[in-house]
Amino acid sequence: MLATFLIGLREGLEASLVISILVAYLVKTQRQGLLPRIWAGVGLAMLASLGFGALLTFGPQGLSDRAEETIAGTLSFLAVGFVTWMVLWMSRASKSLAGDLQGRVDLAAGAAWGGLALVAFLAVAREGLETAMFLWAATRSAVADGGAAASSLLGALLGLGVAAAFGYAFYRGALRINLTRFFTWTGALLILVAAGVLSYGVHELQEAGFLPGEHAVAFDLTGTIDPHAWYAVIAKGLLNLAPTMSWLQVVAWICYVGIALFAFFRREPATAASSQKPTKIPAQPAP
Repeated sequence: MLATFLIGLREGLEASLVISILVAYLVKTQRQGLLPRIWAGVGLAMLASLGFGALLTFGPQGLSDRAEETIAGTLSFLAVGFVTWMVLWMSRASKSLAGDLQGRVDLAAGAAWGGLALVAFLAVAREGLETAMFLWAATRSAVADGGAAASSLLGALLGLGVAAAFGYAFYRGALRINLTRFFTWTGALLILVAAGVLSYGVHELQEAGFLPGEHAVAFDLTGTIDPHAWYAVIAKGLLNLAPTMSWLQVVAWICYVGIALFAFFRREPATAASSQKPTKIPAQPAP
């Protein structure tokens, strides 16, 4: 639940921040009549994300165990790749996000009706599709280790709800936080979550026979650690560290965390200097 809450919060805040920027910019420039185009694009992006999530959830049903394990492992690897790219991209693009979006709005506003809707759709759908894939992988991993899908989904919904509230507060001008610092810490935590999803993907592909070392166990703590202890819950819920892991899982987890965190914290001097200023969304009356 902790992992899916973090995923929902981080990804949901990015989407809500994009929507806040688009809406606030149109209101600020006295183009409220274009808002229905924005909401149409957002609505289509949400439907596309839900449809993609449903396809991931119900598509593999009825397949053999080996086919399901292959699909689960492959999609876990894809989810880790997408989320890693997103985290690294956001760490460098957060400063220019508002300006880029406003430039696209200006270009699309004079085009056909669907132009502005397409800008909103692409901006939100990217986050939604990544969220659907990553939540699916994290939830499947939790269920495979005895967790409840309902708990994972509840964590995601809570994270998305908190993100939506933050987004509205940004728009109303009631909240001022350093977004760069927020995305830095949540991005680092999300890398740890992604490492757990990667470890799960390795396990599934090992069981499917595509990767070696399934029986080369690095450690087995099932009889040593209480699975209900707080530290065990955090280790499993957030980092996806299982009581029993193969050597390949351990190596994959450590290598990914080391490489991804190094790339993530390797900032340009200008980025580090500008992170001292909080990002603000202009306070505007609700449309």
